[in-house]
Amino acid sequence: MHAEEGPAPPHAAADITEHVGYRLKRAAAALRGAMDGALREHGLTVPQYSCLELLDENPGISSAELARGTFVTRQSASVVLRGLQDGGLVTRPATADHGRALPVHLTEAGRHRLTAARTAVYDIERRMIAAIPARRLDALLADLDRMTAALDR
Repeated sequence: MHAEEGPAPPHAAADITEHVGYRLKRAAAALRGAMDGALREHGLTVPQYSCLELLDENPGISSAELARGTFVTRQSASVVLRGLQDGGLVTRPATADHGRALPVHLTEAGRHRLTAARTAVYDIERRMIAAIPARRLDALLADLDRMTAALDR
């Protein structure tokens, strides 16, 4: 018996650890781990921090928009928002003025927590990008955008 020959790999690779997807996942896991640790010191999770960042840039967006922007389901976004609201970091009305969307806003406490957490997260990103030559950063970002666009088709 001989092993059935499988599909050709997308590029030359000695093993799975040399595949682009594996490397991207490994980098994402390292980033997530670093962020989890740093944000824990500020009483936040990564999804909560992401919500605060989006709300700072887009005050009054709906929970559905927050879910899309933070790459979680609407149900998960509701849980995250409930935690932020219970912690006094965001507000949203009990009923909508018009339509069904309930606009979400940062509170002053939310802004202060975001500023402190942002400092920690930006330090992590600085450490991460310091590992590559500065002249390659724009190309890396463009390549990541092109890979994302290729999969979004």
